[in-house]
Amino acid sequence: MPPTPYPSGSVRSASAVNEDIRQLWQRSGGRLSPEDEEEYQRLLVEWAAATGGGSRSAA
Repeated sequence: MPPTPYPSGSVRSASAVNEDIRQLWQRSGGRLSPEDEEEYQRLLVEWAAATGGGSRSAA
């Protein structure tokens, strides 16, 4: 069962989201079903928000 999405404005830490991503990959055996792919995409967006994704500085 996919985890319940967090309400808008509620941000988990990047490490918490990363742990969910790791568990998803482990649970799926490295092959994501369409449902797992949807969860993975949602987790990536959440992870990017937690890490400030999109605010990369140029070197």
